[in-house]
Amino acid sequence: MKKKSIILFAGIATLYFNNAYAQETPKDSTRSASIEQVVITGNSNPKKKIESSTAISTFTAKEIQKQNPISAAALLQRVPGFAVETSGGEVGNNLFARGIPSAGAYEFVQVQEDGLPVFEDGALQFANADNFFRVDNSVSRLEALRGGSGSIFANNSPGGLINFITKEGGNVFRGTAKLETSTYGLMRTDVNLGGALVKDKLFFNVGGFYRTDDGIRKTGFKANQGGQIRMNLKYVFDKGYAKIYYKKLDDRNTFFLPIPLVQNGNDLKEFSGFDANYGTYSYRNISHLNIPQVGGGFFSRNLEDGIHPKVDVLGAEFKYDLGNNFSVLNKTRYTDINMNYTGIFPAGGPQSAADFAKGAGIAGNTFQYSLVSNGAVVNPAYVQKLGFWAIDKQMNNFVNDLQFNYKFDKGNVTAGFYKSNWKSHQYWNWSNILTTASDKPELLNLVDTSLIPSSIDYSKTYNGVTNMSFLLRDSQIQGSLNDLYLNVDYNITDDLSFNGGIRYSRDFYKGYGVNTTSGNLNNSGLTTDGTHGFDTTTADDNMSVLGNKYTYWNFDVNKVSFTTALNYKINTENAVYARFSNGFRSPNEEAYYNNMNNLSVVKPVTTNQLEVGYKYYSRTFDVAVIPFYSTLKNLSFTDVYSDGSSENKFANTTNLGVELEGYARLFNNMFEVTFNGTIQNPKYKDFTGRNADGSTFNYDDNTVRRMPKFYFNISPAVNITKEWRAYVSMNYYGKRFQDEKNAQTLPSFSEFGAGTSYQLGKIRFAVDGTNIFNTIGITEGDPRAGSPSGDGIIMARPIMGAAVRASITLDF
Repeated sequence: MKKKSIILFAGIATLYFNNAYAQETPKDSTRSASIEQVVITGNSNPKKKIESSTAISTFTAKEIQKQNPISAAALLQRVPGFAVETSGGEVGNNLFARGIPSAGAYEFVQVQEDGLPVFEDGALQFANADNFFRVDNSVSRLEALRGGSGSIFANNSPGGLINFITKEGGNVFRGTAKLETSTYGLMRTDVNLGGALVKDKLFFNVGGFYRTDDGIRKTGFKANQGGQIRMNLKYVFDKGYAKIYYKKLDDRNTFFLPIPLVQNGNDLKEFSGFDANYGTYSYRNISHLNIPQVGGGFFSRNLEDGIHPKVDVLGAEFKYDLGNNFSVLNKTRYTDINMNYTGIFPAGGPQSAADFAKGAGIAGNTFQYSLVSNGAVVNPAYVQKLGFWAIDKQMNNFVNDLQFNYKFDKGNVTAGFYKSNWKSHQYWNWSNILTTASDKPELLNLVDTSLIPSSIDYSKTYNGVTNMSFLLRDSQIQGSLNDLYLNVDYNITDDLSFNGGIRYSRDFYKGYGVNTTSGNLNNSGLTTDGTHGFDTTTADDNMSVLGNKYTYWNFDVNKVSFTTALNYKINTENAVYARFSNGFRSPNEEAYYNNMNNLSVVKPVTTNQLEVGYKYYSRTFDVAVIPFYSTLKNLSFTDVYSDGSSENKFANTTNLGVELEGYARLFNNMFEVTFNGTIQNPKYKDFTGRNADGSTFNYDDNTVRRMPKFYFNISPAVNITKEWRAYVSMNYYGKRFQDEKNAQTLPSFSEFGAGTSYQLGKIRFAVDGTNIFNTIGITEGDPRAGSPSGDGIIMARPIMGAAVRASITLDF
């Protein structure tokens, strides 16, 4: 493993020193001066960053190109206040804003494209927002807002807004084409074209990508395969514009989950037989499932399909000047999603072969393991139970945002009505399988040799399956959001400005769950091996069967969010601001499902945030220092465990912290350094109660799970010549706790990257390396395993191993 990282680093170093010249001119290599940057996210009108009383980070298309993130989550790691877990792969990652805990996904922020949500709720079960969008060359810029006015301009977003703004065409025809490969079999093509069909009137832009790769972790199959295309057409007239657009996403991605490691305090080592940097349980040898169902038929699934969303988006935008300083803006969008989701979710950690057999009901040493593939008898030291989880989701969302704006000498007033109807239906079919505890797992059968093959319960498996379809779920959730909002910007003086906003949410949620019963295949007439009936195996003893009884529920939200702020511009380069905001997040999907028969325990999460900020923007330096304090009430914990049960606990939290962001251009732009960091102290408050087994717990003042108290990113770069650029980067993630009781420590780690680029006219050559020293850094333990035990063999999800990507980009 060390040899691999040395070779990768040596390759980058060779490219760095042996090229005569490289990338951009110093002018091109510096990002747009923040003093001139205008932002629209979280504001009613475009506003210079120094005049905006919000904590907002911006990234232009050129900055995104230089960072060359492997996923949207990797890009968002560069935003202070966002603790991002990127170890799941290209999609399915987690973002925690300002220390707000959740089961994962993007629960307390809204991810947007062009000011409207990718999907209204970005934290539905197995439907993380980043499953449904991709960063490619059609993105013009990213604006990431933390806290502040997020709850005024969007629903359920007290943690912030993440807005990916797409490119539009102009009078000059422009395009970009990019080819990319890697050390893990990547072949990717990105294209974007934009221009005018009618000068000054009708503009177009079309872009997208197609990609296939084997994955950094070795799956034995194509881990990622698919692409995206999006296009827009914009007509500009004297008093406004009209735009229509369409997006198609059809992509397949492997989702990576915890693997076994050996922990001793802050020291992490590989589990025998498992490569921590490149290994995974999601492997070709166990990729197919085909099992009979109670009532007839078979359920089949292929792990190679991974997370496979098919997304169609059709939208329009219209702006018109009504005269007398009034204008109207309307945005509308329809999104349709069909997603098959298949993943390997560990059901606990590795067990010795004897212990697992004992737990399966085999006394003494009369157990025998064999490979499903060829029947060979084996004697593994450890075995692993894995969840083979299959989920199908059908989702749609129609959203319309209508706003009127009035400008006057001292400011402007914006009033709007936001309407969103959305629906999500899901079907789960989960089974457990038994494999070797290795990074190229093999399916195992287990039998009791004290019995004969025709005996009842002779076998504990069916073709490697220990629990056939043990959990079925058929459920639906719908939302109907009806929100009025008002925002006021007022310039008290030339330097002192006021911002205030209020949003009234009258939202209605409803859904159902299909009740289940248990069954088996003993009287089905089917056989396990062509000879023996299913009474000879325990694998089918507790199969889940969907019934014809439905439990219906509905929940109404009637809430007001508000914010108020002052911004004082000391001079053209310095400003300070203060903001208070109150917002909420409606209960999440699992909270509704767990409490369908007692919704009185379910309440919206309410938030209060106070932040003050200092900003300094010049041609040489950018600095933002933003202390904040937040409180949350009625926070639900709804992790779904490997047996299908859920945590279903509620708590309050507080967090005191500071966000730091900086950028420097030194020595006539020869040297650049970018920095962002967060210091915080998130704590549980009033977190006491009873566990499912009746025991009591008291987690008051414990550190919020999975939240580092300190994390940062720093990236120095050198423009060696006008064309040649090189950089290094470091991500530091501080110590965390996996669980609420703070029993399992997730050690701190540092991840290093490096790269170089060379600009030859309109062609850019680049090489980017990630985790070049093969750090074993874990972003999460196993949230589906219940109570962790601390040191020893643990289940955790490390970041990806070292990898290098090389690309050629043509701009024209």
